[in-house]
Amino acid sequence: MLWPGFLGRSTPDWLRRELDEGLAGVVLFAQNLGGVGWVEERAQRPSRNPLSGASGLETHTPSSGAPQPADFAHPLLVGIDEEGGNVTRVEASTGSTLPGAAQLGFVDDLDATEAVGRELARRSLAVGANVVLGPVADVNTDPRNPVIGVRSFGAAPGLVSRHVVASLRGIRSAGAAACVKHFPGHGDTHLDSHHAMPELAIGLGELDGMHLPPFRAAIEAGVEAVMTAHIVVPGWGDRPSTLNPVALGRLRELGFEGVIVTDALDMAAVRESVGAGPGAVQALLAGADLLCISNPANLGAAAAPDQDERDFREVQHAIFAAIDDGTLPVATLERAARRVRGLAEAVAARAAVAAAQVDADDGWMPRAARRIAREAISIDGAVPALPGARTVFDVRGRSTLAVASDRDYVERTLSAGGEVLRGDAPVPAATPLVVLVDRVGVDGGAQRERVSAIAAVRPDAVVVDVGVPGAPLSLPTLHTRAASLLAAEAAAELLESGVGS
Repeated sequence: MLWPGFLGRSTPDWLRRELDEGLAGVVLFAQNLGGVGWVEERAQRPSRNPLSGASGLETHTPSSGAPQPADFAHPLLVGIDEEGGNVTRVEASTGSTLPGAAQLGFVDDLDATEAVGRELARRSLAVGANVVLGPVADVNTDPRNPVIGVRSFGAAPGLVSRHVVASLRGIRSAGAAACVKHFPGHGDTHLDSHHAMPELAIGLGELDGMHLPPFRAAIEAGVEAVMTAHIVVPGWGDRPSTLNPVALGRLRELGFEGVIVTDALDMAAVRESVGAGPGAVQALLAGADLLCISNPANLGAAAAPDQDERDFREVQHAIFAAIDDGTLPVATLERAARRVRGLAEAVAARAAVAAAQVDADDGWMPRAARRIAREAISIDGAVPALPGARTVFDVRGRSTLAVASDRDYVERTLSAGGEVLRGDAPVPAATPLVVLVDRVGVDGGAQRERVSAIAAVRPDAVVVDVGVPGAPLSLPTLHTRAASLLAAEAAAELLESGVGS
């Protein structure tokens, strides 16, 4: 029932032992990918999984030829946050080349959303992950939201619902499992649960009518896993939903019979309130099945060399102690383990069938992705042509830990070899100028004020907004609805030629 992350590209000895002894699997992050790592190690070990057949890993090989995680005595669940747009692990160093949810929701082409879901699953399977931690089912109704924003398909429950279902179809058709997130909806919050405990300060009626419909739609479409949110719903008590039996009971009442996955227990909303260990026990008692321990690299320089094992042991030992003192019934663990094992077996069996049916990419997806990225851009005002090198003035806020990738690729692409300035640097007087923003959806915000100040000096500048659009700014603006390589390239093409309103 435990789902840890780990440091480095090769599997640590402690993790290999735990996997041999029955650990549910792992969650992969950018630091685990590239070079000789998880996928290559799996290929070098003979399979002992009865579901994999006599030839071992080969029966779990997608069109890319990458082996799948079938080399232990039990099938593993290997998760990855691969959403397209702002959130990618596979392309963390270069930026995603697939559209994100806000782009897809704006274009509103369900076939495109399904195709992107299928490609997200293919890319995940190619690096050894068989559970895509997506799509995001949150309805982003608070423009101040620092953690969801363009990761959501939009602000209308009907729109979000139909795209969630389309994405699910695509992910499943490629042989992976989807895990919709973040129940009961993280879209009406203005705090990031990586750093604090958000509260969904709305009535249960509004929650039911606005934020639960995408989860209902996903359940009706057969979703196999749902991830919880570390948010407090006052009508359900003062515990965050991940640790709240009322919240998780409500999810079951909606008809969901699959695996309830916790959001990461190392996020501040849990870690700095009850602690990851006690939080794990409370989550199991509340009805969770699979405990995501998450990314030990999130601590940055403060992380110990063995931070991954420390995080895992904290949770594991808390569960052992709760069993010993009678707080945590063994029957609760058995219930969760059955659901987790059932999902792992189902995904292992499906992956073998899907691998034989998936055609190799013929170049259609890159072309379709570029089309979607262009159609997702809306324009305020007349954007002048800015050919050649440009100065990019980046006034964006800090990135959420959910993104966890280098953001420089957006600046580099937009600048086309020009200078990049940040923060309170002086406004350049002559060079073609692009102002890069991501949180201008609220009147009076700091980024809006900065744009106004720059406009007073450089009325010829152009804004590229990679967040959720708000009221028009004081400069011509390209709204890309993603901070990705794909979106930046689409914006750069428009900057080269200019475009009218």
